[in-house]
Amino acid sequence: MKYRRLGNTGLIVSEVALGTMQFGAKMNMGNLGQEDTTRMVKIALDRGINFIDTADVYSLGESETLVGNALRGLRQEIVLATKVRLPMGENFNRSGATRVNIMREVEGSLQRLQTDYIDLYQIHGWDSNTPLEETLRTLDDIVRQGKVRHIGLSNFMSWQAATAVMLQERLGLEKYVTAQMYYSLVGRSLEFEFQSFAEYHNIGILVWSPLAGGFLTGKYSRANPAPAGTRFADAGSFVPFDKEMGYRVVEVLKEVAGRHDVSPARVALSWLLGRTAVSSVIVAARKAEQLEDNIGAVDLRLSDEDVRLLDAASDPGVPYPKWMVLQLDTAEDPRSRTLYPERYADGGHWKDLRRTRWSG
Repeated sequence: MKYRRLGNTGLIVSEVALGTMQFGAKMNMGNLGQEDTTRMVKIALDRGINFIDTADVYSLGESETLVGNALRGLRQEIVLATKVRLPMGENFNRSGATRVNIMREVEGSLQRLQTDYIDLYQIHGWDSNTPLEETLRTLDDIVRQGKVRHIGLSNFMSWQAATAVMLQERLGLEKYVTAQMYYSLVGRSLEFEFQSFAEYHNIGILVWSPLAGGFLTGKYSRANPAPAGTRFADAGSFVPFDKEMGYRVVEVLKEVAGRHDVSPARVALSWLLGRTAVSSVIVAARKAEQLEDNIGAVDLRLSDEDVRLLDAASDPGVPYPKWMVLQLDTAEDPRSRTLYPERYADGGHWKDLRRTRWSG
């Protein structure tokens, strides 16, 4: 296993984290019980994973309970993350990033996980019905109380995350150190803005659904759709993407995988580990052999040609305003070429769209 810092903290986590949505039966995302959960956690720890991510809403608390049981006697050896925000019952006050809900749910998570602190507590999504300051002050409070060590966000748009971070800085509150976001070879929209935001603020990206709900395992094609019983078939398209583009990506994944004699899934995970600002990639396997294979991604080194092929097959294009930002800051500003000549060693990482006098 290889390790990285968790965002801009001193905490060190494994490059691959164990996801837990498959633990428990109330979400139909794996239906693994206690015996299987304990076995999967043991495999992860034996292979050097020290980072486990869960959420209160996963099977409505059942996942946290199963993980807590599996970690008896081992809690101090791992970095444990969970989340709050999504509905935990019919009562509308059991939802959201409100002071009432966060204070209640952090206690529930602590109890289910059988611990007196949470290493990383994450807001599971933006809450448009709660004042942002209420959420941020509450998170600061539970850090000061010692119930939480660090805080993170998940599934925010760039402006939402930036607004939160700037408010934390202005009010002197505990700051977000991670962003748990969807990112994969068929879902690269994170690169449009959020990735640059994370780099600028030293926020570590935690990648969820790196295999696009199982699609990037390479098992499915136009002629071979997902069979009944698979997670992709049972849960549907867990993350949306253009299927035709997806099939092209899978073809290249298989080509690259053949060069290294590994699985397409391992290639897809390795590609993510090479992206900027990524602290850890979360894998949620249902079978031991799947978990073992996913962990192997940390030792796979893709060649420049491998990455070029994967980038080209999955290229989503560059939307406005990012292309204009790159055009002005990279192609048309002579200071960039002077200050960062290494960026232009291969001809430049942004093609000058307007062929200005500074393009070379």
